Amino acid sequence: MATLLTPTLTVVRRADRPLELIDDRRLRKAIDSGMWVRLGPGAFATADEWSPLSPIEKHRVRVEETARRLRQPAVVSHRAAAAKWDIDILGAWPKYVDVTTSRASGGRSGGTVRRHALGLDGVERLPWGRHEITTPAQTALDLARDLPFLKAVTAVDQAIWTGRPGGALTTIDNIFALMDDEHPRRGDAQALRVLGFANPLAANVRESQSRVVIAELGFPKPRLQERRRLPSGRVVFGDIYFVEEDHWCEIDGRGKYLSPDFGADRPAADIVIDEKNRENEIRREVRGFSRWEATEADVPRRIWDILTGDGMPCPRPRP
Repeated sequence: MATLLTPTLTVVRRADRPLELIDDRRLRKAIDSGMWVRLGPGAFATADEWSPLSPIEKHRVRVEETARRLRQPAVVSHRAAAAKWDIDILGAWPKYVDVTTSRASGGRSGGTVRRHALGLDGVERLPWGRHEITTPAQTALDLARDLPFLKAVTAVDQAIWTGRPGGALTTIDNIFALMDDEHPRRGDAQALRVLGFANPLAANVRESQSRVVIAELGFPKPRLQERRRLPSGRVVFGDIYFVEEDHWCEIDGRGKYLSPDFGADRPAADIVIDEKNRENEIRREVRGFSRWEATEADVPRRIWDILTGDGMPCPRPRP
């Protein structure tokens, strides 16, 4: 098992070059103008290479740059380890890098490092250069204990996602095995709730978010990745499917229509028309159909309006 490699990025570090070769005034001007980006103390990259990176990739770079500067070996954990394992999390990534330390060392944090003085006994980890990194199962458990419920679910779902290229990073059983009933830790009660809700079929954090919102609104528990073969022979998958109500739901991210799966060389109009024809065919096969953009789950009553407006019953009133 190996952590992901850093995306292609040329990092200029003071430690690697004689100081006289770096003009501080020009560098400050380049940073102020947006041409260069400061990755951390003494580390820089051009905005042209930095900007295209995804948020998780950017945090991965910051983790690696911080690890290079640490004088003592550390245990990279929590969101820092999540970025290295490609465990995505809903919301913004932090500016600090998480490490777990022994209780005796204390939890004092500073600069770009956040220390969790939780103790290292029973913490499952692997070598990572001169440091160590928590395993995917341990990382998922740490986040289930530490993050708010919604973000914790997105992280655990990503860790156990069976559709990941190469297979799931870990399983619910592996995560449960790391919990010590005789020596409970702070956050175990929430972790049990998160693990009980997690689902290995949620393909991305927005699907996980919609699932949490649907449960909080009072709708019945849906099935994920519902597979159907349409009369045309086309095989389709529904992100969320309410079995008893025969109600099919799809969550659209705007990047979906830019995906190579849709044919990057096809005119946009052709892609939209083909998707509409697909939707019409599905609608003829189910009693109810709903579609929403991924970000609409940020406003739960919007999901309530969409589902109930499309005929999906809900026992609770509009939030």
